[in-house]
Amino acid sequence: MSESSSRFADYGRPRRVEGGLRARSTRGAIGRSWWSRRFLEVLESFALGTRLTRGRSYARAGQVVRLDIAPGVVRAVVQGSRPRPYDVHIGLSAFPAELWDRLAAELAAQAFFSARLLAGDLPSELEELFATAGAPLFPAGIDELDQSCTCPDFAVPCKHLAATFYLLAEAFDADPFELLHWRGRGRSELLDRLRALRASTTGAAAPTLSVVDEIVDGEPVDAPPAGAARALATLPPSPLAEAVDRFWSPPVPLPDRPPTLATGPDLLLRQLGPPAPAIGGPGLLERLRRAYRAFGG
Repeated sequence: MSESSSRFADYGRPRRVEGGLRARSTRGAIGRSWWSRRFLEVLESFALGTRLTRGRSYARAGQVVRLDIAPGVVRAVVQGSRPRPYDVHIGLSAFPAELWDRLAAELAAQAFFSARLLAGDLPSELEELFATAGAPLFPAGIDELDQSCTCPDFAVPCKHLAATFYLLAEAFDADPFELLHWRGRGRSELLDRLRALRASTTGAAAPTLSVVDEIVDGEPVDAPPAGAARALATLPPSPLAEAVDRFWSPPVPLPDRPPTLATGPDLLLRQLGPPAPAIGGPGLLERLRRAYRAFGG
């Protein structure tokens, strides 16, 4: 054992924590969804060795006291062997607002992505779309992460940082929008933007009293077409035979790969987000998630 490793081994076992954030996974790999597994695959590809193993043990022992995710930064409090817990900071550049606006327009233009996101799910094809737009969801190198911990260990990441990474992956499992939130756009803001863009594209918000007309001061007047009338109004005036070759053309480009539609039994929970502390908070969410899995199995 090297001098540096024996130095930090002298601190002994970590102090026990009551009510810490304990990883749901008790053995094997951590992470169930494609996005949390992808995040950990990237992390583990940095060849961080036994530091990740010790961090996984910390995560399962409940040593992480608090975990907060905000645009561009994750903060955690982790209890080690000393009386005072350590403060952990993990920074990852958030995408600027202009880039998020462009991403939202790309997502809204394809019904597949809009439907999945509005349902509270992240399709795996999302990673490719973000990468193509110049906004990779996951860090490509360890140097993209700004990591710090107040512990005396000089290693980066130390076991406290590693424990935070594993709890972060499980937070992404519980709510995939936390990954997008870390990158700069929260659930409500993104979904509200998608709904607005979809409504402006389809004209769903246009106020009409009927498909054909509306009444103003007791007199019928022309109104913008809606529903089937709107679709018919966009057809060319030429005979149908001249438009047959365009009849089955998709209104927006389709993805290169067939979309995957597999969803888990806790999709509704991910869509609604965590309940308020007054009605149970994260504890209630986890109990409901286990019940959904039991019924879905």
